[in-house]
Amino acid sequence: MPAADGGALGNPVILRGIKVGGQRPHLRGGVTTGSPANTIEVQANHVVFESFELSGTGNITTGTFRCFFHHSHAVVIRDAYIHDCPRQGVLGADTDSGSLTIEYTEIFNAGSNGGNHAVYMATNEDDYPGSVFRLQYSYLHDSDFPGGNPGNLIKSRAERNEIYYNWLEDAGIHELELIGPDPAGGVAENTAREDSDVVGNVIVHRSTFNAIRVGGDGTGQSNGRYRFVNNTIVFVGVPGANTPAAWRTHFGIESLEMHNNVVWRDAAGVPRIWREESPTNWVFGAARIHGTNNWIKTGATFVPAGWSVTLTGADPGFVSAAGLDFRPAAGSPLLETGAQPPVTPPEFAIANPVFPPVWHPSARALMEVGTAQPRPASGTLDIGAYEGGELPLFSNGFE
Repeated sequence: MPAADGGALGNPVILRGIKVGGQRPHLRGGVTTGSPANTIEVQANHVVFESFELSGTGNITTGTFRCFFHHSHAVVIRDAYIHDCPRQGVLGADTDSGSLTIEYTEIFNAGSNGGNHAVYMATNEDDYPGSVFRLQYSYLHDSDFPGGNPGNLIKSRAERNEIYYNWLEDAGIHELELIGPDPAGGVAENTAREDSDVVGNVIVHRSTFNAIRVGGDGTGQSNGRYRFVNNTIVFVGVPGANTPAAWRTHFGIESLEMHNNVVWRDAAGVPRIWREESPTNWVFGAARIHGTNNWIKTGATFVPAGWSVTLTGADPGFVSAAGLDFRPAAGSPLLETGAQPPVTPPEFAIANPVFPPVWHPSARALMEVGTAQPRPASGTLDIGAYEGGELPLFSNGFE
């Protein structure tokens, strides 16, 4: 879609598939030699891409390069089913990308060669300052296209990341890698500070890598502020001798803030909370980590010194951990024990933080548009991504 075909602020161009029997129109990428092939490429600003199924063809050498290639601004991907992409599921270019929202979307079986990811996002901080990558109400899983080394579920170099109310599972490497722009892409590293707000997500981690990496990857430091609130992070089936961390800090970072999160590991062992990778370059010379009212499994290691009011126990009281139903059951220690509101010191503050969480995440399924379930406001906020009490019904069998 060329630049000349874009819309305008408040009047986007809408590309909407017409479902037949509940099935979206299916667009398949081609196979090419000598140049990358994309299933969809959007260069136009102010575009809504809605109700399509996208997939790639071929393999990681000769097949579709990207299922959705974004180098534009103010684009929304909604109600999409994106899968089997030999390299990236959704890629945002370094040079000419602005804001992108992905919502009510499922992305899986995308990512390869260690450097291709299910979602790989960037924003051009020179051309589109203040741009935001937002992912919400979506289900992302399996970032390992057959025949190649896996990638991350989400790797973002965006100026601001807003990761709200998603189910993230089975990353080949990290579920989330939130870092700074790659200077080789044309945006200088210190053009802006890259911040992230991560609220109300379920993260199911099985890899021996760490679940979340923040700061940088050696090619782009964010020197940013990171905020994690009311997430449920579970390690399932990780071999017992391995100790991946929930959060990994690396390269340039200013601060890391965590409140009301659950960090639990199944019978294979105890979770590691934080890994300070070498080098971690703290902007003010020392670790700046703050957190309150997080629940962690007894025996968890490397708990940050900046945490307080930390709750521990052997069992968080999920409805069914074996069934991946991570809602708090009756009697759960997560009930009525969250910080409400958590107190953020001024030196950790980011713009427009979300609180309280007002939606439940996707329950391991692609939801219909508009069906995100409100999180009940009942008494003191519960810890984790779900509120207990009168539990809602979920489309994937959580009853």
